[in-house]
Amino acid sequence: MKTTVSKEQGDNNATEKRKDYVENLDDKTRHWIDEDAKYFLHQALSTPVMNVLSKTNGAYITDLNGKRYLDLHGNGVHNAGFSNPKVIEAVKAQLDESLAFTPRRYTNLPAIKLAKKLTEITPDGLDRVLFCPGGSQAIEMAVMLAKQVTGKWKTISYWDSYHGTGFQASSIGGEEHFTVGQGPMVPGAFHVEFPNYYRNPWGFTDQETIDQEYLRQIKNIIHRNPDIAAIIAEPISATPVVPSYAYWQQIQDLCEQYNILLIFDEIIEGFGRTGKMFASEHFVTPDVLVMGKSLGGGLVPFAGIVTKEKYNTLQHRSIGHFTHEKNPLCSAAGLAEINYIEEHNLVENAAELGDYLMEQLAELKEIYPLIGNIAGKGFHIGIDLVKDRKTKVRAVEEAEQLMYDCFEQGVAFKIIEGNIITLRPSLILTKDDCDFIISTLKNALKKFT
Repeated sequence: MKTTVSKEQGDNNATEKRKDYVENLDDKTRHWIDEDAKYFLHQALSTPVMNVLSKTNGAYITDLNGKRYLDLHGNGVHNAGFSNPKVIEAVKAQLDESLAFTPRRYTNLPAIKLAKKLTEITPDGLDRVLFCPGGSQAIEMAVMLAKQVTGKWKTISYWDSYHGTGFQASSIGGEEHFTVGQGPMVPGAFHVEFPNYYRNPWGFTDQETIDQEYLRQIKNIIHRNPDIAAIIAEPISATPVVPSYAYWQQIQDLCEQYNILLIFDEIIEGFGRTGKMFASEHFVTPDVLVMGKSLGGGLVPFAGIVTKEKYNTLQHRSIGHFTHEKNPLCSAAGLAEINYIEEHNLVENAAELGDYLMEQLAELKEIYPLIGNIAGKGFHIGIDLVKDRKTKVRAVEEAEQLMYDCFEQGVAFKIIEGNIITLRPSLILTKDDCDFIISTLKNALKKFT
């Protein structure tokens, strides 16, 4: 029986175009792809793979044949660039100090310094930190915190969202790809639609009216479930879709009214990606801010949460009992990454060049009807490809073909929801890099006119 693979998270390894792409690679690369497939468990979104890399450096990735690709995905870890020399230097120095790990019950200076730094760069009022190995665990900690401090246990999150692959993280995530076949998931996880002004199901065009329809879903759940502990969301969706300020302000008002914690998942968007150090700065300050990916400096896995002083009330519980809770090596990498972002004004660079990219993409939209909509902030941009602008039917096949055409030209990116090109480059991108992205897309789009 043929199994349909969800396109929500991105391009999967089962398509004919993926097979054609791999078959056209050289013998050496295909040999190592076969070796990879021989030893790793196969997964729809990661194994078998599409290529073999020999180097990741700066904003670029390089394959075994030395071909470089400007990488606009990077799994979100490359905010300060792959193999950032300052981060590597900090990690080497930490290794030379013979302090690469600290057993639980002890602390160390890198962990303390990173925690302090995070309280300084996150929105005012977020003053308590907890670390863990990865984003899924950070989401678990955030939800556990909300349940403990409120004494309630249900959650509201959003369809088509991804918050990790742990049982609780998958339960609050809105993708069937990570829940089907798992049996009973964590109970009490309600889902609503994320506010989408381009693809709202009512065909409305007025933003305030659209907001109210989406908010109505949440109000109905809260009205019927007084035991909601948390609302969990990315402030800007991974697609991305950018909600209005008014939407998040009203969500925060509901949280305050009903003793619900607002949790923002900034694992992708944190550390400058949206043109602010954290995406929540475009909107409101959450009760818990979840971070990961670039927190490890692009070298090591690391994640965590930052929350308010008033929630420091769980001395009788442990919600983050992880072996690497205060890992000094990871902390050194994270601190070096943040310092590099600040010293080189990368947040400002993402804001300025992100606006430039959006302007250039808007010009492409005027020329190529395949582009239905462009959305995003900073270096977090989505291009919604459609077969027809009136019907907004998703151009899934065209998006995949365009992706492989861009690969051939040296630009790599990810597709979300089957038809949305997502551009999440390193924050070290230059104007010349942006022009290369636009010229590459333009060349690929010509085939569809």
